[in-house]
Amino acid sequence: MAPDPDTGANGLVRDRGQPGPHAAEPARPAPAPQEVPGADCSQEILEAAKQVAALLKAGDCRFALAGGVAAYAHGVPRRSLHDVDFCILHEDVDDVCQVLAAAGIRVWTPPEDWLLKADCRGQNVDLIMELADRPVTPGLLARAEVRPVDSVRMPVLHPTDLVSGLLDAFSDHHCDFGAVLPIARTLRERIDWAEIRGRGKGKPMSEAFLFLLERLDVIAPADGSSSDAEEASP
Repeated sequence: MAPDPDTGANGLVRDRGQPGPHAAEPARPAPAPQEVPGADCSQEILEAAKQVAALLKAGDCRFALAGGVAAYAHGVPRRSLHDVDFCILHEDVDDVCQVLAAAGIRVWTPPEDWLLKADCRGQNVDLIMELADRPVTPGLLARAEVRPVDSVRMPVLHPTDLVSGLLDAFSDHHCDFGAVLPIARTLRERIDWAEIRGRGKGKPMSEAFLFLLERLDVIAPADGSSSDAEEASP
């Protein structure tokens, strides 16, 4: 009998139907984290990141930390964190679900087909298979740098890939330059800006952000010319 196309190699139901013993559950709203309204849960989010990363490492799963916690791991001053993001491969979804479910971490499938969601220590954890419509690849994970998040070392997206993914996510509905600016400013010496420009070519939001970085003298103009601020200096 041919396998059900909605069932993974290990019997994990992806999007609909009844989950197996270690399956990601069907789509359901995430439970509200147990927190005081307005409270900063950043430390609990870091603890959740450490716990999930330790489990994925022990389960020999391929992954890399992304998002705001990745920026913090690279040395960007910590701001209020909202969730934990990990990049994983499409082909590793079943293994990741098994590892987390075996540790009692609930995993479910949201309406979006490019990520899974989990709940660890009352905090939201996103397990991402695509970054702004670009599939997570073995090459992307291989470029990750192993860095500590507090006391736990884990693979963290390379600064170039981290910032590129943030720029690719800009849209007419979400374009928060202020959130990405301190990341780009702090990591500018470790980012391949030529690669960033190549990936963002023809994308108005990315090009506008790069222009802003030039005007703020965070990066040099693409043509190597001096900025207006430098030219105006006596």
